[in-house]
Amino acid sequence: MSPQLSLLLTSFLVLLQELILIRWLGGQVRVIAYFPNLVLLSAFLGLGLGCLSAKGEHPRRLWLWPLALLLIIGVAHWMSGVVFSNEDSSEHLWLLYGDLPRDAPVVKDVKLPIIAIFCLTAFAFWPLGEAVAVQLGRFQQQGKQLLGYCWDIGGSLLGILFFGVLSYLEVFPVVWFACLLGLGMLLFWPLRGHRWFYPVAAFAILFGVNASERASYYSPYYALSTRSGDSLNMSSDSLVVLTNGSIHQIAQTMIPTPEDTAGVTANQSNRRAYHQIYRNLDHPPKKVLIIGAGTGNDVSVALSEGAEQIDAVEIDPRIQRLGVQYHPDHPYSSPKVRVFRTDARSFLNECQEEYDLVVFGTLDSMTRLSALSNVRLDNFVYTEESLAAAKRRLKPDGGLVLMFYVGRNEIHLKLMAMMSHLFGDELAFLQVERAMFNLAYMGGKAFSHAHLQPGVLVRLPASEIHRLAAATELPSDDWPYLYLDSRSVSKFYLTLMLAFSVLAVISVAAVSKSMRASLLNPRTIDWEMLLFGAGFLLLETRGVTQMNLAWGATWLTSSVVFGLILFMLLISSILAYRFKISYRACMLGIIASLVLAYFVPTSDLVRSSIFLRLALSLVVLGLPVFFAGLCFGHRFALRAQPELAFGWNLLGAVIGGLLEFFSMVLGLRALLLVAILTYTSAYLLRSRD
Repeated sequence: MSPQLSLLLTSFLVLLQELILIRWLGGQVRVIAYFPNLVLLSAFLGLGLGCLSAKGEHPRRLWLWPLALLLIIGVAHWMSGVVFSNEDSSEHLWLLYGDLPRDAPVVKDVKLPIIAIFCLTAFAFWPLGEAVAVQLGRFQQQGKQLLGYCWDIGGSLLGILFFGVLSYLEVFPVVWFACLLGLGMLLFWPLRGHRWFYPVAAFAILFGVNASERASYYSPYYALSTRSGDSLNMSSDSLVVLTNGSIHQIAQTMIPTPEDTAGVTANQSNRRAYHQIYRNLDHPPKKVLIIGAGTGNDVSVALSEGAEQIDAVEIDPRIQRLGVQYHPDHPYSSPKVRVFRTDARSFLNECQEEYDLVVFGTLDSMTRLSALSNVRLDNFVYTEESLAAAKRRLKPDGGLVLMFYVGRNEIHLKLMAMMSHLFGDELAFLQVERAMFNLAYMGGKAFSHAHLQPGVLVRLPASEIHRLAAATELPSDDWPYLYLDSRSVSKFYLTLMLAFSVLAVISVAAVSKSMRASLLNPRTIDWEMLLFGAGFLLLETRGVTQMNLAWGATWLTSSVVFGLILFMLLISSILAYRFKISYRACMLGIIASLVLAYFVPTSDLVRSSIFLRLALSLVVLGLPVFFAGLCFGHRFALRAQPELAFGWNLLGAVIGGLLEFFSMVLGLRALLLVAILTYTSAYLLRSRD
């Protein structure tokens, strides 16, 4: 195989494995699902270790790659049967582990699986990183190291596109791994002494993946499974939907019966809670918008309450199709219902219609561990700007309902304060029991005359709400952390950041003599490549987050954005290879574009026309990435040891990933300032030479 195709294939496998492990590990070990950057950081570390430890003309450790995958699958399979928690077992906790028996072992530490998976994943990328470094070295021998980097980016781009196709087809993980291992055989074939070993290891991996499978479906977002409502003492025609093993939705008949008023069964209590909201309206709604329609409970309620038009927004196509197939009321078959399979914020940003009632369903609000990630699918739904966008979709006498399963008083204060800022005294709170939500926040003129019931329906003066929430940081598009109590990096995150940093330092010192020397003599560190890596990951994180806000946090948007980032890097690297471009001009370009991106208001990205949004997206994401690629290409081409420089660059990306956690303190926008400081430091280092 030619050096070009070999590097293209290896980079393809790296990106494909990264995306596969992000999806698969989240479905096996649910704690990992709430910490999605874990695999990304460990992949950078593993690739960096491989680059730093590469020697000779052939990858010496490639035979470890299938063994490392087999080890990950075995450990993840064991962890999938364990309840990891920082608290005692409770009913709420077992919603997160709905696919495990009550006698499953409980480990009161969620950091253990996170750190273990971090180490194992880094190990799985180490052999591939060594293969990338060896192949880059071949290009360096020809004086074409930058051309090798172009082939590396091209392979990564193909990996993203390929996994996007697999996500669209909703195939099972055994197919993902079969594609990975099948193409990996082309990389392994030249290793004559290990040809017999690879098929055996590949078969064991596929057997392990298939044996650990508990999901019934795979959507672009979740591993989904279903069970009958009998398992939760619901009616037998109810359908329980689990996402990554957590109880997510219960599709049940929502048509009210006379027994519901005094009934005490789970079905009756759940129906009563949903219909109580409509009992407090001044007039029956004709036109209803439902955000997070899911399997169709809210749609069924609206139909039974006489709605004439219902617009149902649901991001997950498979969950919505489960509602079409199995909901006992078949609400999606009604001609009054229009379905929009898109992101909630994207729909609210672009919709121009007005509604009598806007309903926010329980969009993943039962998950207590949602604080274990930076930005999740629902983060930009529960912000002040999102609720304001929903209010703009109301008719003058309309109403807005936000249903939520509140586990902590701090979350209640935030939701209450955000709704109060929008509706003032036209706000009431419905408290219910034994339902998919325990609080419903009802605002707008449609609820201005709601009948107050002590302990059930409460109305507080706006002044009292503001007093209670005065010390509470409210979620915004710049700080979309509903589940965090304040602008701070908690002890939990600080502990993990310290653990990852120590593991990174120890591992790089263990595999590389030059790295050990650098720890004793910092002057030998390739600071420029390190800073380029850290700055680029900050730039990428901020850009992807902002694009998801502007265009919708769907899997397709994320795939397109990541693909465009790599495409811009590829174009800039080709230009740097073909033409002599001033480094100073490139560096001034990236700093100027980052400053410009910093001053582009988020509201302009969210609410502008499509063409203006495209132009602003180019400014916010395209230009900084383009100039960053030019700067990196310019300096990378001068490295005598490209594999070592690439290793430092990947380790810098690990540092950038850890710095991202400080958005919990500074906000997402401030990440651009950190990126500006990083690139400025890299430029000053160069000018000092």
